[in-house]
Amino acid sequence: MTTTNQESVSRNQQGSIDKQRFTTKLTGVIAGGMFIDGYILGVVGTVIAAITVDLDMSLFWEGLIGASALVGIFIGGPLGGWLADRLGRKPLFAIDLAIFIFGSVLQFFVDSAWQLFIVRLLMGIAIGADYSVGWPLLSEFSPRRLRGKLLAFCEVAWYVGFMFAFVVGYVMTTAFSVDWRIILGTSTIPAVILFLARLGMPESPRWLMNKGRTKEATEIAHAYLEDPTDVLDITNEETRKGTFAMLFSPAYRRATIFVSVFWFCCVAPYFAIATFAASVLSDYGLGDGLIGAIGVNGLALVGVVVSVLLIERIGRRKLTIPQQWVCAVVLLIIGLWTSAPPALVLICFLVFAFANAMCTALTGVYPGEIFPTEIRGLGTGFATAFSRIGAGLGTFLLPWSMHNLGAGVTMLIAAGICVVGAAVSQVLAPETMGRNLSETSAPRS
Repeated sequence: MTTTNQESVSRNQQGSIDKQRFTTKLTGVIAGGMFIDGYILGVVGTVIAAITVDLDMSLFWEGLIGASALVGIFIGGPLGGWLADRLGRKPLFAIDLAIFIFGSVLQFFVDSAWQLFIVRLLMGIAIGADYSVGWPLLSEFSPRRLRGKLLAFCEVAWYVGFMFAFVVGYVMTTAFSVDWRIILGTSTIPAVILFLARLGMPESPRWLMNKGRTKEATEIAHAYLEDPTDVLDITNEETRKGTFAMLFSPAYRRATIFVSVFWFCCVAPYFAIATFAASVLSDYGLGDGLIGAIGVNGLALVGVVVSVLLIERIGRRKLTIPQQWVCAVVLLIIGLWTSAPPALVLICFLVFAFANAMCTALTGVYPGEIFPTEIRGLGTGFATAFSRIGAGLGTFLLPWSMHNLGAGVTMLIAAGICVVGAAVSQVLAPETMGRNLSETSAPRS
């Protein structure tokens, strides 16, 4: 009897270890998608000057190339979310990455501005779809006690990718004078590794339960979910078809408005400033600006790591609201004090990057928690697309605004965007820490 009990305990322990390993792997392969997103969006900032000279681009094309992947994400987010809610998370999880790899390879061969725009647009579509699949999938497999931390960790990967792209671009351009096509094409390497790592991932048990495939859902839940309460919670899933109209129904319109506006206001000023950080800082008298740009993005990485460490301790709202007010204040200082010493300007940019990253870490947490399974992909995709309107406009318009309106007015506009995000979050941001998905995504009027 004792031997039998020991064997049973040993099997349970091994099963628990296997589930933890799966959760770690799933987090890694989803975070990897965020890494390559940050990488392709960051690396273009290091070579945009070289591209402009080589392809003889106007300010219009410079902004358009900088925003091309963001435009693609605007398309791919809702499309990928719709397909993920209809066809399942699993098939989209590999298909979107295969499309990204194809586009990444094509970057080696472009020889005109319009070709580069099309290729990066395609890569953006794939990334947008990955947002709409990855975060919902991770939220549906994550144990309740770690869900926020794991979802926010994906933002760490994004910032690592973004910062790493600046380091790679800096080294390859200054030390080795590598052609910009090769620098852009380096995104192929992590994408291929990630594609292979994703093969064999299971389907979401919540999605299966929502589709009435109870037996499959139960088997996968028992095999992969760490927390028994999460296994039990999937039985609360309703067999209900999700529609785009549900996003704006009385039950979910507050969630849709909050997530979309919050995300928009977080990324619009950051993408604009960070993508062209080197040139922006140079305009403020900080040398060539590239070292400062790496510092800005490095401190942003620290900020999102801090949120990961705190999110399951102090909750979501405390990491969402105050930081947006801080961003508004420091950008207001830069905008109003146009003759400020360069060192002070750099400090303000560093504070902005840190505070902005802290609240941006929540942009991937909220959609996975407050939308129900039948529209979790679509809701995430819609919010992604809406946010990329801001990011795309910011990236596209910043060169024009800096040239025609001046740095001061440009920073005041960015500060105003932060104020809008803070005010909307103050009113609409929910607290979801420690609650089951069936609770956090329950209808609200």
